[in-house]
Amino acid sequence: MTKSRAATPEPTRKIGTLNEKPLHEALKKWYARPGDKFEVPVDGSIADIVRGGRNSGRIIEIQTRNFSAIRRKLEKLVINHRVRLVYPIAAEKWIVKPGKMGVEPVRRRRSPKRSGYEEIFSELVYIPHLPKNPHFTLELLLIREEEAREYDGVRGWRRGGWVTNERRLLEVVGHKVIRTPKDLSALIPRKLAKTFTASELAAAMKKPKRLAQQMVYCLRLMNCIEQVGKWGNAILYSRIKTC
Repeated sequence: MTKSRAATPEPTRKIGTLNEKPLHEALKKWYARPGDKFEVPVDGSIADIVRGGRNSGRIIEIQTRNFSAIRRKLEKLVINHRVRLVYPIAAEKWIVKPGKMGVEPVRRRRSPKRSGYEEIFSELVYIPHLPKNPHFTLELLLIREEEAREYDGVRGWRRGGWVTNERRLLEVVGHKVIRTPKDLSALIPRKLAKTFTASELAAAMKKPKRLAQQMVYCLRLMNCIEQVGKWGNAILYSRIKTC
């Protein structure tokens, strides 16, 4: 899936764009429509995009990671405004590293990791209450991206000395709009039994157990699943029909 829009963000660097990373900036350009306004002061915050009038339009925030950093801003904005949070998920990632000593060619390889929409739960743990707010929607973008890394033995000691320098958008290949918790509940694999544990959910998704635990945590707070018992030491969950 590719997409082009006529309008692009204003070239002038404003307060909200001083620390913008390439992925964030590229997604703003991809998402832009004619008439959009960028870096608009709203209720004491700087909104990435305002579509329509400031009072009657929609605020669009693009966050490439770390929902904890934007939680208070979102909670404040949804009181009086319709807010859409746009979040990219790397369906395919290319890792780029400089050659040794700056003389060898740049090394570029495709990461074996593939991510899907369910990855959103690793960030939703910071704002599990917001999907229930009628002023809030979430748009998930599946993207192909390039991750540029650099060697830093101090900051990157846990990853062999390598740290991510920046992320770059290659292509948007899919998207999903989340309007209600029910849309998030639909990410539970259909083949899962009526009652299930976090481990069984992880196995059905072929994802780490930690992600499954984050998923059940969020869906329980959204009243989409409930605890119905235990199987040994594992908690049993069941879907709630009204979600």
